[in-house]
Parts: sequence; structure tokens; C-alpha cells
Amino acid sequence: MHQKIKHAIILLAISCVVVSCTSSKKVVYFQDSQDFETIVTENRFEPKFKVDDVISIYVATLNPEASAPFNLTIGVAANGQSESLDYIVDKNGDIEFPVIGKVNVLGLSPEELKVDLKERLSSYLKDPIINVRLRNFTVTVLGEVRRPGTYPIIGEQVTILEALGLAGDLTIKGKRENVMVIRDFDGVKVYNRLDLTSKDVMNSPAYYLTQNDVVYVEPNKSAAVASSLDNRTTIALSLLSLIVTTTLILTRN
Repeated sequence: MHQKIKHAIILLAISCVVVSCTSSKKVVYFQDSQDFETIVTENRFEPKFKVDDVISIYVATLNPEASAPFNLTIGVAANGQSESLDYIVDKNGDIEFPVIGKVNVLGLSPEELKVDLKERLSSYLKDPIINVRLRNFTVTVLGEVRRPGTYPIIGEQVTILEALGLAGDLTIKGKRENVMVIRDFDGVKVYNRLDLTSKDVMNSPAYYLTQNDVVYVEPNKSAAVASSLDNRTTIALSLLSLIVTTTLILTRN
């Protein structure tokens, strides 16, 4: 009986060691970087409009009455300011702009659309000031992170590191050398894998995320082992409890 108890305790000890062991080489970011190393990257990013994107466009001039027809509004709010309507990119990549009609924005950056609209409006307005913003810039972070979820992005760019920071960073069980970025462009899914343990990740085309990207952090081997051992550990604990209880009863008798 005592021999069985000993075997059960050894089994539990081995399970705990297997689950808790994690190599530091699989946890540390940018392991190949050097002290005071300077990296000049050619990686540049500008968001490009996609189908179903929500775009805010505001046109202003020195004469508000002249520019008013080129702004979509739904009336006046309680504070006296006009409430603007956003544009939604249709399946053909177009938006319906007041006065000038359809404008194809698919694949354009906000700056490129601004230049295009300024040229189109030059026949109607003198020196228009045009503000273009992407309103639906969100990224979704899933898997082995502390706070998985969908996060709105303020501004026009976000890196994979910033997105993971919003999600509270990877857990100790996250696989840092194989983080997946799933990107959708007009129904075409593109899968990119990034190695966060290397400084070369900054040169990846997926280092800068685009609107509606999904970041997935898969579990490392220790997490997979822990998951497979969960049931066996529960059974072992129950068995150990039963053995100890039986032993105590027999000893008292």
C-alpha cells in the first residue's frame, strides 16, 4: 500500500516538472540583437482602403457655405455642430461622394484619396482642406495572450508588438517564434508567420498590421503537454486521495 502511495507521488511530481519547465530561449524577444545596435529598416506602412471600410471625409474652405454641399450631414447636434455621416466602401471599391458622384478608393491610402479629391474639387472650390480618416481600424488578438479581444486603433498604423501590448503581452505559454497574422483583402486570406525572438521580425510585411487583421498566438509545447496531462493529473489526484484515505482508515483499525 505504501509503495502505491510512493508511485502516485512520483507521478504527480514528474507531471509538475514537465508542465513548469520552459526554456528562456523560447521566451525572450529579439535574442539576436546587440547592445547599441542600430537598425535601418525599409519597412514602411500606409493603410489601404478595402471593401466595407468606413471612411470619414470632411471638406473645409474659407467659405463654409461653398464647402457645405460636399459634406454629408444628418442635421445639427445639441451643441450646434453638424453631425457628419461616414462613407462605406461598396463591393466595387467605390464611395458615393456628393456632387461629383462615384469615387473608387480601393487600394488607396488616406493621403492618396485626399490628393485625388482635392484635384476633383478644384473645379468647385478654391484651396479646399480635406481631412480623410479610416474609422474601422481594429485588430483582433487571440490565443495565448493575457487579454484576448478586438481592439480599436487610434491613428493610422499599429505594429504587431503594439497590438500584443494592448492584449497584455503573451503568456508564458505563448509560442513566440511562430505568431500568425491572418490578413483579409477582398476575400483573399493571407497567412503570415512571425518570429518574435528575432530582430528580423521588423522587416516582415506583417510587422505593421492593417485594419481587421487577426493575430493568433499558438500554445507552446509545455502548454500542449499541460493540456494533455490535465485529465491524467486529475485522475492521479483522485487516486492518491483515495489511497491516502484508505490507508488512514486501515491504520486506525
